[in-house]
Amino acid sequence: MSQSLATVAYLGAAILFILSLGGLSNPETSRRGNLFGMVGMALAVLATVFGPRVSPAGIPWIIGALLVGGSVGLYAAKVVKMTQMPELVALMHSLVGLAACLVGFASYVDTSVQLTGAEKLIHEVEIYIGILIGAVTFSGSLVAFGKLNGKIGGKPLLLPGRHWLNLAGLLVVIWFGREFIHAPTVAEGMTPLIVMTVISLLFGIHMVMAIGGADMPVVVSMLNSYSGWAAAATGFMLSNDLLIVTGALVGSSGAILSYIMCSAMNRNFISVIAGGFGSGGGAPAKSGEAAQPQGEVVAVSAVETAELLREAKSVIIVPGYGMAVAQAQHTVYEITKTLRDKGVNVRFGIHPVAGRMPGHMNVLLAEAKVPYDIVMEMDEINDDFPDTDVAMVIGANDIVNPSAMEDPASPIAGMPVLEVWKAKTSIVMKRSMASGYAGVDNPLFYKENNRMLFGDAKKMLDEVLTVLKS
Repeated sequence: MSQSLATVAYLGAAILFILSLGGLSNPETSRRGNLFGMVGMALAVLATVFGPRVSPAGIPWIIGALLVGGSVGLYAAKVVKMTQMPELVALMHSLVGLAACLVGFASYVDTSVQLTGAEKLIHEVEIYIGILIGAVTFSGSLVAFGKLNGKIGGKPLLLPGRHWLNLAGLLVVIWFGREFIHAPTVAEGMTPLIVMTVISLLFGIHMVMAIGGADMPVVVSMLNSYSGWAAAATGFMLSNDLLIVTGALVGSSGAILSYIMCSAMNRNFISVIAGGFGSGGGAPAKSGEAAQPQGEVVAVSAVETAELLREAKSVIIVPGYGMAVAQAQHTVYEITKTLRDKGVNVRFGIHPVAGRMPGHMNVLLAEAKVPYDIVMEMDEINDDFPDTDVAMVIGANDIVNPSAMEDPASPIAGMPVLEVWKAKTSIVMKRSMASGYAGVDNPLFYKENNRMLFGDAKKMLDEVLTVLKS
């Protein structure tokens, strides 16, 4: 393939990637967006493998690597459950960071191209920054993977003087960067490069370990942005225009998504990076005068829940991570279909940070074939709760916590939430009275119009469905 043809293929791939991002912004066009992305990536890979920069002798090795990597990806796509998507995404981000590190070291030891003067300086700066971003992305994504799949607790690890440790690490990285650039030989430059890589790996671990479980959706989108900038840095190191463009697209879209996530939690990006919010969930509600809402919990059975739904004219379902863990989305769809067949107006209210990654609930509902037109964003549906007969919360907690609006002293004060307590009746499905992932007690449970349906979401919903169909 000639250079001009490869350039045209790269341009076509870049356009397809942009169309892919545009398609993914809407559920109705998301399939088309995915298709554009797959075609664009296939075009980019073919243009690279058969382009003028790859010698014919190296093609068999590249094809072998493609077959191995493709087989791993195909296997993962088949065996990974939808509930495991957040940790899979984090793991994919780590691979991008690792690739940036490996490409950076390979570019530095490559002696096939001799650069001098300003070109050499720019190339070494690209290598240093590329490995820095890649190492932070790699280690941080691995820690996020551990937190999302439960191997690492969600409670933030707050070391004494952690901000000073981060500042000291940054200063050391800058100093070794100077040493790296002024190194007369590759061998002498390798030492500061390795030291910087180790510090960057430790920083990535420390940064994500300090972030609480409640901020994990922001972490996923943040690491998505980091992986994009790592890919762009790799593009600069390899002088590959498509990698630069693609990395910039992913990096900027991830940064915008992180901003949207932070706005949805009434947090700023710096406070998320500073960490400390979220105890990992599962802890009992805290005791104390300020933490004890007035009222009593009223428990209901699956039969009573079914009767409430059957008598309702309008129902809003709010899914959360509990639905994902119980894999109850298909039963939720069956209940929705049954109620709609009886003339009940059923809709879904989706909070931007519901679940463990952006769009987590939308993906699960789409998998269960819930119609797109009844899946509403928080801003679209919040005003409708006062006119709703039943608001049913399935495994969500912090995103329906009235403390965000009613208690200025609450850790989540000011966070936009779904106002389910304004419905005539709200039903919250939970395993126990444990607090949510943010570790904050929820006064919703004690509201006079609230009912608690305790138990595994899948089991309880199956019972509700059975009663509705009887």
